[in-house]
Amino acid sequence: MSTTQPIRTSEDLLKFKNYYSCITPLGERNRLLIIMGLNTALRISDILHMRWNVVYNFTTSKFRSHIEIVEQKTGKRSMIALNDTLREALECWFSVKSPASADYIFESTRGKNPIDRHQAYRVIRKAAVQCDLSEHISCHSLRKTFGYHAWKNGIAPASLMDIFNHSSYRITMRYLCINQDDRDAVFTNIQL
Repeated sequence: MSTTQPIRTSEDLLKFKNYYSCITPLGERNRLLIIMGLNTALRISDILHMRWNVVYNFTTSKFRSHIEIVEQKTGKRSMIALNDTLREALECWFSVKSPASADYIFESTRGKNPIDRHQAYRVIRKAAVQCDLSEHISCHSLRKTFGYHAWKNGIAPASLMDIFNHSSYRITMRYLCINQDDRDAVFTNIQL
């Protein structure tokens, strides 16, 4: 069994994020699932159980500036800023759905429950396969991709350790899936 990997290149990431853009009727929902996973670093279980009132204030008719949740696995409270990419994806799906505040963001077509982990996996795997991503891409790849690209953009691993709620620096470093190409880039770019 192979280990879940992040999506490493910007080109692959762009293809993957936009795979569902032109697919209807659930393309916007599926695209939002991918974008939310990539931009929040939340576990898929937390994403799937999120309701609209967590991201949208129905009293003011505006999207919130932050997502505030208690993570299911750790029981810890997390506040995550909504970036422009995530806000735009939320706005697109919101305009299609016209939801009530208690509706799940990723509602199943078979009722008022959220899609399950298996359906989320199928959504992500289909996009990965169609985009010819050779690595093992799964739901957890979204979270790992966030960390990998944050690290590549200079975010300190200690900050990522806090974001991921990891208990040790070693876990975070292993989680980032740093490979030999990443190590080689350090040695070729640092010329003292």
